[in-house]
Amino acid sequence: MSNDFIYTTYIKTTAEKVWAAITNPEFTRQYWVHDNVSDWQVGSTWQHVASEGQIRIVGQVLESVPPKRLVLSWASPENPSDDSRVTFEIEAIEDMVRLNVMHGDFKADSTMAGAVAKGWPLVLSSMKSFLETGKAIDIMAVKVCSK
Repeated sequence: MSNDFIYTTYIKTTAEKVWAAITNPEFTRQYWVHDNVSDWQVGSTWQHVASEGQIRIVGQVLESVPPKRLVLSWASPENPSDDSRVTFEIEAIEDMVRLNVMHGDFKADSTMAGAVAKGWPLVLSSMKSFLETGKAIDIMAVKVCSK
């Protein structure tokens, strides 16, 4: 049985805006309350940084094809060996985008799997709201994203 998580959402926006929402710290902070920081080149490191400067997630850019596909390794800085992989696939369909987020390749004893299972639906809902209305939902109102 697979322990991969697959989320699909449709957003009335452009592929370029979804890419920016994932990779631009000014945007991620609006709907995710964290900055995603990297130069987004294959082989580069990336960090998910909280507003107070604490690094929450670390990883490496494994694939980067703007504005269509981004693949990252994903781990807690306290336990980098409990790494996994997240893939963002962005597909323009007429006047909207289908965003597929696949998070998998978890270790058998991973503690990260439970956290992302609860966190991704909330983050993606907030991203969709932000891109479509300019206003994100309050993801901190629900305590599933915290470590």
